[in-house]
Amino acid sequence: MKSILIIGVGRFGKHLASKMQDLGNDVMIVDKNPTIIESASSEFTDSLIGDCTNENVVRSLGVNNFDICFVTIGENFEASLVITSILKSLGAKFVVAKAKRDIQSDILKKLGADEIIYPEREYAENLAMKYNAKNIFDYIQLTHDYSISEIPIMQAWLGKTVGSVNVRNTYKVNIIAIKNHNQFKLLPGADYIFANDDHIVVVGTNEDVYRLSNKT
Repeated sequence: MKSILIIGVGRFGKHLASKMQDLGNDVMIVDKNPTIIESASSEFTDSLIGDCTNENVVRSLGVNNFDICFVTIGENFEASLVITSILKSLGAKFVVAKAKRDIQSDILKKLGADEIIYPEREYAENLAMKYNAKNIFDYIQLTHDYSISEIPIMQAWLGKTVGSVNVRNTYKVNIIAIKNHNQFKLLPGADYIFANDDHIVVVGTNEDVYRLSNKT
């Protein structure tokens, strides 16, 4: 369990806070908009109305007691800069800041942000990759070149084992799971026999995944 501070409770900030709380973490949310905090107070017992561009407000939070501080301000990038700087100056252990462009990321890093996230960009890129390729049902970008994808099996594989198909050597991807409807089998062995409606969850380069998906 971790102690999480989330400053800026827009759509992304609220979703992040909800998921962090669902995972069993202690979450505190802060936003200067009273309406936002009041509407979220039933879900988050630890919440505060406050303008975190004010150092005294941030100081009152005891930021050094949080494992991770997220700065998820929506449109006001200047506020993100100020808050990130204040958090680091007050001893925040790990600050994750939201950015939309690389120039924003560069500035936030210079102010001490430990990690930068691009939620809109990452979501858009994942959607583009998913719908651009044939037969990719889900997609997670790992790096610029590598991804995890869910694709259907080739009909020729039905009744054959993972080992006999030899996906790794033939198609240069690794199967990390088999999905059949909502059932998952993680790390299937070489003796697993492919069945109707099986999908494979594979990790590999984007190029190799596309090549395989176009054959299925």
